[in-house]
Amino acid sequence: MKFLGSLFAATVHKSETRQNLKAFVRFLVLLAVITVVYAVVFHVIMERVEGRQHSWVTGFYWALTVMTTLGFGDITFTSDIGRAFTIVVLVTGVVLLLLVLPFTFIQFFYAPWLEAKLRLRAPRALPAGAHGHVVIARWDAIGAGLSARLRRYGIPYVVLEPDPAAAARLMNDEVEVLTGEIDARSTYENVRLGAARLLIANCEDTTNTNVALTAREVSGDVPIAALAGSEESMDVLKLSGCTHALPLKQWLGEHLANRTDTGRAEAHVIGSFRDLQLAEFAVRHTPLAGRKVRETRLREMSGVNVVGVWERGRLHPAYPDTPLTEDSVTVVAGRPEQISALESVLQSGQTVAHPVLILGCGKVGRAAAKALHAKGAPVFVMDRLPARVERVRGIADRLYAGDAADRESLMAAGLGEASTVLLTTNDDATNIYLAVFCRRLRPDLRIVSRVTHERNLESIHRAGADFVLSYADLGVDALMSMVQGQELVILGEGIDLFSVPVPPPLVGRALGETGIGSRTGLSVVAVEQDGQLSSLLSSSMVLRAESRLIMLGSLPQRQEFAVAFDPQGRGWA
Repeated sequence: MKFLGSLFAATVHKSETRQNLKAFVRFLVLLAVITVVYAVVFHVIMERVEGRQHSWVTGFYWALTVMTTLGFGDITFTSDIGRAFTIVVLVTGVVLLLLVLPFTFIQFFYAPWLEAKLRLRAPRALPAGAHGHVVIARWDAIGAGLSARLRRYGIPYVVLEPDPAAAARLMNDEVEVLTGEIDARSTYENVRLGAARLLIANCEDTTNTNVALTAREVSGDVPIAALAGSEESMDVLKLSGCTHALPLKQWLGEHLANRTDTGRAEAHVIGSFRDLQLAEFAVRHTPLAGRKVRETRLREMSGVNVVGVWERGRLHPAYPDTPLTEDSVTVVAGRPEQISALESVLQSGQTVAHPVLILGCGKVGRAAAKALHAKGAPVFVMDRLPARVERVRGIADRLYAGDAADRESLMAAGLGEASTVLLTTNDDATNIYLAVFCRRLRPDLRIVSRVTHERNLESIHRAGADFVLSYADLGVDALMSMVQGQELVILGEGIDLFSVPVPPPLVGRALGETGIGSRTGLSVVAVEQDGQLSSLLSSSMVLRAESRLIMLGSLPQRQEFAVAFDPQGRGWA
């Protein structure tokens, strides 16, 4: 009863609902007036045309039975005028009572009642004992991906949603949510910000500034990580109280630039795990193309260990007999001095620089252009808007304003000379279209693209892209690294670096006998034993109970690993 009382109060006291109820009452008054008019006309026709007498109660009775289409038939007109009037009454009743009345009732009363019911479902405060949780300021692509990752790791979180009805819908999807305005101090008090592990401000720069300032009124210690839309806003965000400002679009452009074919074989460090670094390099323009992993002798020459091979957007485990093609991108693990030695091996005799064509000159495109220019690679830039193209003057070697969907414009921009085309528009559909178009014009071209939504990864690979990096995935990886206190590793395609204890079924077995790669697709990067991290793996290495496996792979591959080797879930700790 208390809930019903609160629900009724929430429905009635809302100003919009009160206005709707007034409109509904006006409709009922109109309906009553029409009924009275029809009862009067009924009497006039009965008395003056057909010469019959009926009471006023009978008139109202006849009007309501005809308007509601009950049609008892006990009182009827015999004249044509009377029957024509009956038709008018019948049509009016169908429209007003059978069509307008139900929709009016639903819109003005039932729908607001349901909305009030939804609003009351959404929680407005966390329990008093809540602590160690991650607070996410907005539900978006990054918030959705991050919440899923946090759930899998067993880390508590809560998403802020100003609209109680939207919060209730998120609850139906099993999302931990709290309703409240993100610029209100009371919201951060209700979310127990002082006991939180991290606050993530994933809105626009201006909103993130307000979020940080408001949050600092409640807690001066909680770390705040804000997504920065531009480099210029990073200082403002930090002055507002943000502990970390993450320029995701700049990082996205730089990481996309690292995946291009510039004609120079070089290793790009993509992250680290303690003193172990992960790097990748394109096989093209190296003497390694056409060889098997064991034939490259990279371990003998530099000390690095080949742990994976990218082929058309798929990361495959590296075995001694795995072939390396012109389109392969090899992932290696080693210590910093070993990665430096690898650079010397790869860059011997490399002198030719190949142009890279960037389609789209937004923030991501400009960041990629700057990164490529710093490497000494020729940069061609094309965008539909001349003003955007002018922003990279002095950085790009060729500027072209035009439509990339036009073949002549695309060739004039430098597609025929480029070794790689970089698709950086913020519209996934446009990037997919351009990938198909460029692949048709240049089958030998390396195509690197960004996407905003992870759901479009498969589509753009089918369109012909060689490598794709998702903006949402990058944000989730960066924030998860911060939550877990790890170094950021950007691999793309939903691939993650993680550490798990050796599950009981693998204890005492040689690494080569486990079948981890063949059964799950995971790549073993290193093994931690006796506190030492070793990346020089061999098939004869025996796994011990106290050891940990450092592996690369996607979430589905990790789930396959858990099913195959770790049914008790120790590998998810």
